[in-house]
This record gives sequence, structure tokens and C-alpha cells, in this order.
Amino acid sequence: MGMTSVEPEQRPQTEEHRRLEHSPDDGDPWRAWGPYVSGRQWGTVREDYSADGDAWSFFPFDHAHARAYRWGEDGIAGLCDRYGFLNLAVAMWNGRDDRLKERCFGLTNGEGNHGEDAKEYWWHLDATPTHSWAQHLYRYPQAAFPYAVLRETNAARGHEDPEFQLVDTGALAEDRFFDVVTTHAKAAPGDVLVTVEATNHGPDPAPLDLVPQLWFRNTWAWGRDDRTPVIEVVEGTPPGGVVLRATHAHLGVVELHAEGAPEVLVCDNETNVEAVFGEGESRSPHPKDAVDRAVVHGDRSLLATDGRGTKVALRYSFAEVAPGETVRVRLRLLDDAWADGARPEAPAPGPPAGGGVFGGGFDDVLATRRREADAFYATVIPDGVGDQERLVARRAFAGLNWGKQLYRYDVREWLAGDPAGPPPPDSRRAREPQGRNTSWTHLALADVISMPDEWEYPWFAAWDLAFHTVAIAHMDPQFAKNQLLLMCREWSQNPNGQLPAYEWQFSDVNPPVHAWAAWHVYVLDGARDHGFLVRVFTKLLFNFSWWLNRKDSDGSNLFEGGFLGMDNISVFDRSREVPQGWRLEQSDATSWMAFTCLQMLRIALELSRVDRSWDGLATTFLEHFFSIAEAMETFGTEGVSLWDDEDEFFYDVLVDADDQGSPVRVRSLVGLLPLIAVANVPAWAFDELGDFTSRLQWLQDRRPDLTDSLLHSQDGEVVHNSLTPVVRPRLEAILRRLFDEGEFLSPHGIRSLSAAYRGGADIDAGGTAVHIEYDPGESTTGMFGGNSNWRGPVWFPTNVLILDALLVIAEGADSDVRVEFPTGSGREVALEEAAIGLRDRLIALFLPGEDGRRPGTPREYPGGDLWDVHPTFSEHFNGDNGVGLGASHQTGWTALVAHLICTPPDALREEIDT
Repeated sequence: MGMTSVEPEQRPQTEEHRRLEHSPDDGDPWRAWGPYVSGRQWGTVREDYSADGDAWSFFPFDHAHARAYRWGEDGIAGLCDRYGFLNLAVAMWNGRDDRLKERCFGLTNGEGNHGEDAKEYWWHLDATPTHSWAQHLYRYPQAAFPYAVLRETNAARGHEDPEFQLVDTGALAEDRFFDVVTTHAKAAPGDVLVTVEATNHGPDPAPLDLVPQLWFRNTWAWGRDDRTPVIEVVEGTPPGGVVLRATHAHLGVVELHAEGAPEVLVCDNETNVEAVFGEGESRSPHPKDAVDRAVVHGDRSLLATDGRGTKVALRYSFAEVAPGETVRVRLRLLDDAWADGARPEAPAPGPPAGGGVFGGGFDDVLATRRREADAFYATVIPDGVGDQERLVARRAFAGLNWGKQLYRYDVREWLAGDPAGPPPPDSRRAREPQGRNTSWTHLALADVISMPDEWEYPWFAAWDLAFHTVAIAHMDPQFAKNQLLLMCREWSQNPNGQLPAYEWQFSDVNPPVHAWAAWHVYVLDGARDHGFLVRVFTKLLFNFSWWLNRKDSDGSNLFEGGFLGMDNISVFDRSREVPQGWRLEQSDATSWMAFTCLQMLRIALELSRVDRSWDGLATTFLEHFFSIAEAMETFGTEGVSLWDDEDEFFYDVLVDADDQGSPVRVRSLVGLLPLIAVANVPAWAFDELGDFTSRLQWLQDRRPDLTDSLLHSQDGEVVHNSLTPVVRPRLEAILRRLFDEGEFLSPHGIRSLSAAYRGGADIDAGGTAVHIEYDPGESTTGMFGGNSNWRGPVWFPTNVLILDALLVIAEGADSDVRVEFPTGSGREVALEEAAIGLRDRLIALFLPGEDGRRPGTPREYPGGDLWDVHPTFSEHFNGDNGVGLGASHQTGWTALVAHLICTPPDALREEIDT
């Protein structure tokens, strides 16, 4: 429906496509090793065992170098096995920092004046979906990293002030930094070649230690499994290299070969209890910060001397790296478990031709995998796409692949605590919302999951993930399908039907976009995997029932979803601050449900073509949609409506005990979302589906009031039938506001709040005057932590939904609609052309302007060749100038730009007839 318009065809067969074909699941050989190490494990709910639920304080950054994690690991450009047992990542030291640079630093929610925020710079340069090839760039200052300055300066700033960033400290002045590029290339599933190359971009020579680290996740200290793996330095290693042998009960034996003669530093992945807590005895005399002590502080007393441990570092010291010089470290990880490869023709791991593990064949593999990645993306990104758009799409796909992280969380075990630890406080098991996730004891995940952002959001969110899958489906449709199904599996989806929102509170409510994503993924995969549709559709039936039973409190067919992922978009927190004595009927929650009905209807129609027994469910969703559309028009004994005739806009409505309604007159995405509840009924449905057709005819004859939202038009011999709650006069009124540059249309997409509130406005909410103001950039309020702002910025996923809906409208009964684009310009165009204009504005966020700078680049990123060449993928974008805001590595939902680029205008014009 809409943008996704791809004719089924034979898939291309590059080498990467063949690898994907033989590795559909996470446990398959080519996916056995990947960049699944989190960018941040500290400060997550999983590691929080506090009484007050303050995850940031319970496990802060300052503990991370000396305290063992319980559920995962983190690192820079990390690599691990699919279960996260054995990890490899690069650490470094510039000779000035007060600690080894093992992980990226950022501020916690309470420390940042706009919420949590990473204070480092890195980019995902490239990656294929099987991780046969991947590159990551980390920018490391040569000055001492200014941890204290960043904390203190941001603490002194208020919401009206911009964030104080690393570049503002002067630490990167005169390009005094190293670009550290980590490359992974697989010779075979169990044979991973790793290079770490650091280039000095500064004007003077500078020292650098590159310190790759191999370590086991600590699974033995918690009283649940006391089997302890071991990494040992292999004796008798031939000259010119070091070999580490890692032995694990599940993995078997894995070897890491290191070129040259690095200093080998051995310890255990155990907490240094005294260093972290001030007193107590550590489980091991060689705790995990022994490497930091040795490299940074010259204290070798905590290192193991017998060459055996669970964490080993390889220290390569470069006393002076000249300006422009690049130093290089080469490693090779060999896993015997995958020695036979993923398919008969796959090469077995072992020394390539050319002599030894690091012979000439090593660089040949790197070159081959790079060429194969180029060939793969040449088929994923269509011909005719410009060079800059191609770079943006490829970087977006790289971010999605690097953003796959191993996510382990067993809520039952987490709530109960570990046998070897203290019993958890009673507050931990309190009922929600005082307790956390106590109604999710069934949830037990140990899966590779697509994360919104590897540092700021290193945990899945249901609606983020659904958007990710649409972009992922262009390159790896099977992984996209598996991700959607995972959220619906018995160990994820609540028995009551709710999908888990995010780990901070799984019971929060995310917008129901799963069915929309499932349909798009199905079509992008060639519209042939009916088994996938059946599996996801049957589980989404439970989710739909949960919405009906839990979010429609009075059976009115209007919905009260709460904040619905759009944080501070209203004048109050819609989850907790509804004025006493009132209930809130939400325009967006109701629109989401009308939208979901139509997505479920489309899936049911598709399944009915193969099996007529699904026909009845198509009818069920048709009737649900009609009931919701009617309720949006009028509800309650007083005939209240979500549509405001005076303002010609949809609003949330506060309803009192007497069914008197009071609209919350804020023009925002809340009132635009009714647009997305639109679908065109395919012509074949009227010919092939008897139950659906007869019931529709019955309703039209006997309940014409209910079927007002079914529109008809005829273009020659073609009859268009569209379902939408936004009838023609209202559609035209909303489109006038949508395309008004003084309201919603920005140079780079649709704003989340009308710019008409620039300067502020007082809004009546249940008899109380409340203030709201258009904030195009960072939030000026602390609602929801302040790191997200829905009062003006452009948000990519909702823009894509609106764009998709405009194209569906343009294909359907309202195909003759013409609009001014922009409103007031005097330039009248077909709605389809306006939609394509919106698409172009969104893509332009990532394209260089005349000065070489990309509009969507965050404010703090300097200009120049070393910066402008790298597109960033921000969480949201300034509503006036497009500058990137929030997380700057959100190649989760912002990677939808790759979906737009890979679906060029010609492909937008015809809906697939499956």
C-alpha cells in the first residue's frame, strides 16, 4: 500500500545474497559472529538492582571499567558470538586520559540539560547483513578526555541552553584526533579477520596505544552456573605473533591470533569490589580493571602472571604517530565450531594462501569482501540513484547492521535476584507502576535485536523496531521478518496480547505499527511468503484484542493510549496528568486503531486469496474500522466529535462525567494522524471474496450512516474504493494546514507541532489554562527527561507514515485532489506530486548543500572534509532548519531514509497487485 510497490522478481545472486540464502536465522553459520556487542550496558534497566529503580545511578559510567556486568557487555566496534559469551573490542589510550578508552562516554538523564546524550563521535562506515564485511570509525581525541568538564558544564545549563558537547571543549581543535577504523571481514563463518587502523589527523606527532581485548561475559559469578571458561596464552607461539586460546562449555575452542609482539595483559572479567564500593573482597585477585591499571597507571600488580584468565588485552604501543601516518593492527579469530562453513563451497577457516595466518591472503580476503559488499549494495540500491543518495542509503544500512545487538533479559530471574547476590528489595516486586515490569515475568530474551541506537537506546522499543524492519527488508528481508515475529513470540508478547514497549516499562504503550510494517516487509520480500503473514497476523489478533479491551475504557470505539511514544506533544502527560474527573479521548490513539484495522484488513484480504477461510476476518476488521470512523465523527450522549468544525482540525477531547466534551485545541501530529487511516480496497476483493462483499453490501443498504467512510470514484472503467475517516472537505482542510509553511510544512518534512504556536499560546484543558510553545529544536521542558521533543521538530517515522498515506489517497477515490504546494504559493499540483515533494524534502536532510554541509548534521559537528563526508542519522530534526537533534546514531527509524531512496518516484505510483 502506498510507497512499497515492488513487483515480485527473481532475487539477484551476489555472493552476499547466497550467504543470506543459506543463513536465514540468527543461529546459522554466517550470522554466528557479528557486531552484537552493545555500545552501552551500564545505566540499563537490566543492570539495575536498586530499590528506587534509578538505573543510571545504580550502575554509572564510572563503575563500568571495574565492575562486571550481569546481562551483557559493551565496547567500541565490538564483535561477539551470537550468544554474547566471547567478546572482542578495541580499546585505546592516548597517554593523557585518566582511564583506558574501552567504551563511549555520555551523560545520564539527570546530568544532561536535554536528557541522556553521548559525548563522543563515531560513524558506521559499512556492513553487510551477514557481517561478512563491516567497518566502524571512532574519533579519538589526542588531548585528555574532558569527562569532568562535560559533566560540570552541562549541569550548569538549563533547558533553554544548548547541550555542551565534546567539540565545544576544544579537545578536537586543529584536528588533533585519531580516526580509528575497525574492519571485520569473514574468510568463512568461523574465520573473522580484524584490522584496527589509526590515523593521526593532527599537526604534531602523538602517542597511541591500541589495546584489543578478548573477554568472556561473566556468567559464573551469579550462582546460577559456576562453570568458568578460560582464555590462555598459548605457549610456544611462533615468532611474529601471539595466540590466545579461549575454551568455553558452549562455544568450544576459539583462537585469536595477533600479529606482531604486543604486550599481553591477563586478568579476569570480575568486579574490583574495593575500587567500586570502597570495601569488600573481590572474587578474583585479578579483576577486570587490571588492564586499565597497567596501561594508564603503570600498576601491574593486579595482572595474572600464569597466562590464564577470562579477559586478555593485547597492548600495541606507538610512541609517536606522525601527522598523516596510519598505524595498523591485524587480528584473526578462528572458531572451530564453524570450520565447515555455511555451504559446501564456503572456504574453511585457516591460513590463507600466501604464508601463515597473516600472509598475503589476509589482505586478499579484505579486498574480496569489500568488492562483494559493493556488488551486493549495487543490487539493493536501484540504478539511477545519485552518488550522494547512494552513500546515504548505504550508511543507513551500515548503521542498521551495526545496530544489531545481543539483548539478554529474563525478567523472572531479574526480579528474583541471583542466588549469589543479596535478596532484592521488596519495592522491586511491587505492582506496576511502582514496581518495574512485574507483569512481564514471561519475558525471557537472548536474541540479536535491532536497536534504535547503540548508545542512547541500547534496548529495543516495539514501534522503533517495526520501522527498522521496513528499511532492513530492502537488504535482509528474512531478518526483518524474524524481528517482527520475535516481538510476537510467547517469550516476548504478553499473554494478554500487549507487545513489550521498552525495558524501562514494558507496559507502556507504543503506537500499533506492527501490522503496517509486516505488510511492507511482506511486499518488499516479493509478496510471496504467506506463511510469514499467517504467523504475524494470528499473533497480532491478540494484540488487537488487547487494544480493544484495555484502551477503550467505555466501549465507545475511541481510544486512550496514553503518551503513545510522542512524549511531550500535548500540554500535559497524557499517561498520568489527565485533569481529575475527566477522561481523554485521543485523536491519535483512535487514529492508530483505525489505521491498524485497515492494515489488518489488507493482510486478511491477501490471505483470503489463498485460503477463503480468512474472508470472515477481513469482514471483521472492515466493521471495526467503520465503528471507529463513526465514533470519531460523534460519540457520547452529547454528540461530541474529535473533529472541530470551527478550526477544521482533529483534536484530543477531554470528556467529563456527563459526557460533555472539551477539545484540547493544540494543532499537532495528534490531529494529522487521522490521515494515515486510509486504504484502497483492491478491485479483485469484490470479485473473489463473497463474505466480504456481501457484508459490505448489507451495511451500505441498511447502515449508510456507518459506511460514510467508504468512498467511491471512477476513472474511466476503473472504480476506486477507499476507506478513510477523513472525508473530502475535511481532507482538503487538513492538507491546507499540512502544506502550510507557517504551520506544519518545514523545509525538511512535516513538523510535529504547528509553527503557528511560535511565541507560545494558552490552551484551555478542562477549564484550566495551560501554555504550549513551538520549540523547533531541543525541548525547553523536562517532560519525559527532555531528550525527546515533539513540539516542533521533524520526526522521520511519522513523516514516512504520512507520506505513505498521501500516496494511498492519491491512488484511490480522492485521486483527483489537487493542492497548493506550499499552501499560499499559488502553485497547484496533484497530491501525488506534493507527496513526492515531501519525500524529496526528507531525503534532502542528508544531502550536502552548496557549502558541503548536510542540513541534518547536528549543530556541534564541525565543518570540513573530515566531518562533512559522514552523514549522521539523528533521532529527530529541527523544525526550522533541519539540524539533527537527539541521538545522532539513530540508524533505527531514521534509516527509513534508505527506504525512501530505494523506492524511487516511479515505484511510488502503483500499488502491488499481489
